[in-house]
Formats: sequence, C-alpha cells, structure tokens
Amino acid sequence: MSSVEERGEVGVAAAPGSSSGGLGVVAVGAALEAVVGGPSMQEEVSIRRGEGLGPESDPDEPPPKKRMRLPEGESGKLEERLYSVLCCTVCLDLPKASVYQCTNGHLMCAGCFIHLLADSRLKEEQATCPNCRCEISKSLCCRNLAVEKAVSELPTDCPFCLKQFPRSSLERHQREECQDRYTPHWVTQCKYKRIGCPWKGPFHELPVHEEECCHPTKTGTELMGILGEMDQSHRRELTLYSSIFSLLCYEKIGFTGRLEVQFRPYRTDDFITRLYYETPRFTVLNQTWVLKARVNDSERNPNLSCKRTLSFQLILKSKVNSAIECSFLLLKGPYDDVRIKPVIHHHAFSNDTNETDYVPLPITDSVECNKLLAAKNINLRLFIFQIQK
Repeated sequence: MSSVEERGEVGVAAAPGSSSGGLGVVAVGAALEAVVGGPSMQEEVSIRRGEGLGPESDPDEPPPKKRMRLPEGESGKLEERLYSVLCCTVCLDLPKASVYQCTNGHLMCAGCFIHLLADSRLKEEQATCPNCRCEISKSLCCRNLAVEKAVSELPTDCPFCLKQFPRSSLERHQREECQDRYTPHWVTQCKYKRIGCPWKGPFHELPVHEEECCHPTKTGTELMGILGEMDQSHRRELTLYSSIFSLLCYEKIGFTGRLEVQFRPYRTDDFITRLYYETPRFTVLNQTWVLKARVNDSERNPNLSCKRTLSFQLILKSKVNSAIECSFLLLKGPYDDVRIKPVIHHHAFSNDTNETDYVPLPITDSVECNKLLAAKNINLRLFIFQIQK
C-alpha cells in the first residue's frame, strides 16, 4: 500500500467516533500540513476566533488598528513637520517668546500679534487673523502655553559653534558656554575696555587678543584723552539724574496722582483722517491741563513705515494771571511694560503760549511704539515742577 493510501486510511479510521472525530480532523489537518506545508486547521481556527482580541473581547468591538511603520528616513523629518505646524502664521518663523492664538486656533508670535493690532489702529480697521479673517484683539486672543512649551523643547543650532541645543537652553549656552559667542547682547570685550580698547569678538579669541592688546602700553597722556571721551556719556546720565533730584526739591510739585494720564485715540476731520491721541482734562498744581500725542509727526500713511515714533505736547487749559514756568517729564504707568527713558522739558506757560511744541516721547524703538499703539489706551504718568522765581 502506498504512503498516500496509508494517510487516507488514518483519516477514515478516525472519522466515525464523535469524540475521536475532532482528533481525526486534527490528524487530517496535521497530515495536510505535512503534505502541503501550510498551517494546521487548529491554528487557523484559533486565529479566526482570536484575531488578537483575547478570549473575553467584545465581538462587536472593531479590531485595533495596526500602527503604520514610517519608511526609513521619515522619522528624521518630524522636527521639520513640527516647525511648519508651530510657526507663526505671519512671519512663518518659530516664536521666540509668547504665542497667541485666534479663536480658531491660528498661531501668532507676540511681535507679529502686536504689529497687527498697531496697524489696525493706524488704519482705523478691525484687526483680523491673516488665516481665517476672524477678529483678533487682546481680549479675544489668548496665549497658547502648550505651544510655547513645545517650541522651547525643539532643537536648534547655535549660530556660532553650530552645535544643537533645545531652544530653551540656547540663550544660556550663548551667554555663558559657547566658545564662539559674539552677539550684540552678550558681547565678548577685552578686559582693557575701561581704558578704551574697542575690541569685540568671539570668546575663544579673547586670550590671544589680550596678550597682544596695545592699550596697557599706552602713555598716560593717551589714556587721559581716551578716558575723557568715555566719560562724556556718563556725564550726560549723571546730569539727568542730578536734574531730577534738583526738581524734587521744588516747593510746588504735581503729578497725575494714583491714576496715570490716559491717551485716547481720535481721528482728524481731514479727507484722509489721521490718528492722534488726547487725554481728558486733568488738574495738576491747581491748573487744568491736556496732553496730545501723534504718530510719526502726523505722517500721511504711518502704517506703511517700519519706523514709528510718538510725540506729545502739553497744553494749559486754565487762564492764568501771570506766566507759569514749569519743567515736566513723562514716565511709564505703574502697570505698563513699555520702556521710556526720562527726558526733562521746560516751558513758560501763559495765556498766549499755552501749548508746548511737540516733543518726542522717549521710547527706545519702534517695537515699544507698537506696544503703545496696540493697546486700547496709552497710560503714562506726568510730573510737573513749577519753578519759583
């Protein structure tokens, strides 16, 4: 009898019994597996029953989806995909500080958000999101702290040593650790800068320069000339503070009290309206005053200019019997973060000369100006010192 017939007899002999029928099926399956080389019927039944769900799984529950395996090289592009997702919708760069979002979730860095609000104030329009055109304002938009944290953990290259660091630790690395650091904020200077050495350069070049620096060998006459030029800037600062202390000794000093003066935006009646600011009337030194301010000295289209400035004038509204000679200065309000360098101005007020000329508001740059323009109102504090004759 051939081997095939023997296998057939084995399968037929196991078939009649009910209990042995199951064994016969298993035997037939094992025999077919031996001939064909495929999986046994028992394994196939178990696969069909289980499907990876386990014995107590809900049959109505859909099977779990298999995770797609990324092709080789795709995982390295995750950072680039995150850059495109988390970048600012205006400048298309990763935010460096606060991140704001509109009501539909579109992201804007703090600088672009403030710039959009300032532009809308200059154009007398409602600020809108560049993506979805929904309204944006400081009350409608909120910060996205999750995005700020995610951006701070993304890797970035140091522009000097080209090593990679998390964005949150890049500033400390550039300030303290990087041997090639050279930035305007953390400039590496020669130790002889106090006697006039102007050298600035990468940190790792500092020891070589200090060994070759010629300033320690200069004569006393040369050093006195250099130090005299350096002292001029310090004298200007000292004069300012000395003047402020002298003004504090005056008998009549007035300021705007606990509440700062509030500049409110208005429009001129011209065919092409221009933005200007004016405060409500307030009382200082028993006189009634008003402050006015304008953008870029009433330039026709200040929204088209990248450089923006504010200038202001002080107006006496009361009638006086004699001239009042005053010194005055503006400082930032107690709850504002704008940076203002104090400058003292002088004017003799009378019924004929009750307005000062427009003088620049001493803010540091256009970014600070945009902060003021983006606010609903500009809040500053005014000090007036009356000079006694």
